[in-house]
Amino acid sequence: MKLSPEKSCKIRIFLMGVGFTLFFLAVVGRGYWLQVVQNEETVARARRQYKRIIPLTPRRGAIYDRNGAELARSTSVDSIFAEPFRVGNVDATVRSLADSLGISRRTLRKKLTSKRSFVWLERKVQPEQSAKIRKLDLDGIAFTKEHKRFYPNGKLAAQILGFTGLDPKGLEGLERYYDGQLLGQEGFLVAAKDGRRKGLGASDKVVQGGSHGNSLFLTIDRNLQYLAEKELAAAMNDAKAKSGSVVMLDPSSGEILAMANQPTYNPNAYGRFSVSSRRNRAVCDEFEPGSTLKIFLMAAALNEKLVYPEKMVNCEKGVYRVGGMTIHDHHPYDRLSVSDVLRMSSNIGSAKIGKILERQRYFDYLRSFGFGEKTGLDFPGEASGQLRRPDSWFEGDLAAISFGQGMTVTALQLARAAAVVANGGLLMKADLVRQVVNDAGEVVERRSPEVIRRVISEKAAAQVRAMMELVTQEGGTGTLAAVPGYRVAGKTGTAQKVDPVTGGYSADKRVASFVGFAPAEKPRVVILVVINEPKTHVYGGLVAAPVFSKLAEQALRYFGVPPTEPDMETPLPPVTLETVVAITSGTKQSEANDSGIPVMPHCLGMSCRQVLKTMEKTGLNIRIKGSGRVVDQFPKPGQAIRYGDEVWVRLRPPA
Repeated sequence: MKLSPEKSCKIRIFLMGVGFTLFFLAVVGRGYWLQVVQNEETVARARRQYKRIIPLTPRRGAIYDRNGAELARSTSVDSIFAEPFRVGNVDATVRSLADSLGISRRTLRKKLTSKRSFVWLERKVQPEQSAKIRKLDLDGIAFTKEHKRFYPNGKLAAQILGFTGLDPKGLEGLERYYDGQLLGQEGFLVAAKDGRRKGLGASDKVVQGGSHGNSLFLTIDRNLQYLAEKELAAAMNDAKAKSGSVVMLDPSSGEILAMANQPTYNPNAYGRFSVSSRRNRAVCDEFEPGSTLKIFLMAAALNEKLVYPEKMVNCEKGVYRVGGMTIHDHHPYDRLSVSDVLRMSSNIGSAKIGKILERQRYFDYLRSFGFGEKTGLDFPGEASGQLRRPDSWFEGDLAAISFGQGMTVTALQLARAAAVVANGGLLMKADLVRQVVNDAGEVVERRSPEVIRRVISEKAAAQVRAMMELVTQEGGTGTLAAVPGYRVAGKTGTAQKVDPVTGGYSADKRVASFVGFAPAEKPRVVILVVINEPKTHVYGGLVAAPVFSKLAEQALRYFGVPPTEPDMETPLPPVTLETVVAITSGTKQSEANDSGIPVMPHCLGMSCRQVLKTMEKTGLNIRIKGSGRVVDQFPKPGQAIRYGDEVWVRLRPPA
C-alpha cells in the first residue's frame, strides 16, 4: 500500500522524534552514571587528565640503639627538576647547570628540550650543590624536598643496619627486614597541565606530605658495638686474617648487645664496597665449631648423669683409633678427669664421652641447644647450620662431632648456646629489636625476654661453668682470655676448614675461636670471637682469646661490675669509649655561611660538657673522641660542613 506524501512525512518526523528522545535519555543516563553513580572515579579521572602526580620518597623512621643513640635517620634534602616548557634559553641553562650537576651537556640538553612537562635533573643533592644552583635563579628549574637515608656513625653496625636504595626501599639488614615498619607513606608532587598537556607552572607544591614511618629501638649498645668492632679490626690486622666476627649477648635476656664483622663497609656509600663486606657473617656464615662444641658435649653428659667432673677418662697417650679414623691429641695424655678433658681440650677424651652419650641422645641435646636450625632472629638471610640426622652417623662421625667437626654452626648459634650455660640452663630467644615506636612516640610493639626451653639443669650448668673456668686458668688452653680481677669462663676452638677442591680438610686454613662469659659466678655478658683463616697463629687460644679478654675487661668496666679477685691491686680506671653523640632538634639551627651551609663552631679548649652544650645549641652531630679538653677538631673553626662529612673533636686530658 502506497502512503501519501503527507503521512510519510509524519512518520519520518515521529521516528526522528523517537530517535532524538532516546539519544537525550542516553546522554542524561550517561551523565547520571558518571556524575552520581561513579562520581569518585570520574573526579579522579579528571584530575589525572589535568594533573600529573609525581610520587616523592617517604620519610623512613629512625633506628636507635638501646639507649636512644641514633644509628640511622632520614634527612631532608633538595631534589632538582625541570619544567622544559618554562626554560627560556636552553643553551645558557645547559652551560650553567652541566658542571654544577655533573651531567653531560648532551644529556642535560635532551632533558631540557623534552616534550614532557616534568623531568628530574638530579635527586637528593648535597646542600652546597643545591645552594649553588639556587643562586643561578634559572627559569624552569625548580626544587622539592625529599628524604635521604643517613648513617651518622659511618661504618658502625653497618651489617646490622643495612642500607636503602634511592626509592628508598630497604635493601639489606634491618632496613630490609623491617622495611614495612620503617617506610612511611609517600608524598606527591603535582604538575598541573592545560588541555594541550602543557604545564601550568604549579608543580612546586606537595599536596600530600605523606607520613613518617615507625622507628626501631635496638638491643645493640652503640658503645659496646664500637669496642667490638675496634678490637676485632685490630686482631684481624695482627693475625692477617681473612674475616672475623664478634657476638656479645646478655645471657639473662638473650638480647644481642653487639655484633661486629670484618671486613666492613660504610652504608652511606655502600656502592664503593664489595658485596662480601656487606654480609652479616655472624648470622649468615657457617663454620665448624671445633673444640668450642665440647662445652655442650660435657653439658649433655653431666645432665644425663653419665659422667661427673672427677671421673677419669683414658686418653690413650695421644693416639686413638675409632671407626676407621685415627684421633690425635695435641699432647699425649694418659688419664684425665672429665674436667681436665675440657681444660686440656682432649679430642680423645671427648670422643669417648660422646660414645657414652651415643648418637640419638647427643643429637637431641645439640638440637635442644639450638644447633641445626635457625634462631628465628629478625634478620634476612640467616643460616641454619648443618647437623645431619643421627641415623646417618657412623662411629667415626660420632667421634668427630664430639670434638666439633662434621657439623657447622653460625656465630650467633654458638654464642646463644653458650648463654644457656651462663644463665642456668635456659635457652633464650635472640633479639635485635627492643621496641617499635610510631611517629607520635607511641610504642607499637615492645619485646620482652622469652624463654624457649630448659636445656640442662641448673646443677649441670653450674658444673660446666666451673669446668670452663679451669680453661682460662693456669694449665688451660685459654689462659690469654683471663681478665685481671675477675673470674671468667670460656673455651677455645680451632677447626680445620674444608678444602673445596679436594673435599678434605685443608692443611693450612683454620677457624680460630673463643667463647666465654664474665664474671663466671654471675655472668653479665657472653662473648664469642671468631677469626677466619689467621696467618700468624692458628689456635683460638692465641688469636681469639686475647680479643675476648680485652672486650670482657672493657665491658665489665662499662657495666660498672666491681672486681672480685684479690689479684686486682688497684681499681681499673673508667673505660674511655669513643662517644658518638647525635642531638637533633627541629627548633635549633646551626651557624651558617652566606650560602646557608652550616659551619663548624670553635671548640678548641672546650670540655666535653661544653661541647655537648654547643651541640645542643647548634643542633650539630659531633663525634667526641677521648676525654679532657678539645685539642683538635674537624672541620676547622668557621669552615663549611659538607653533607656527609664526619664532624669530630678530639679531647685529651690536661698535662
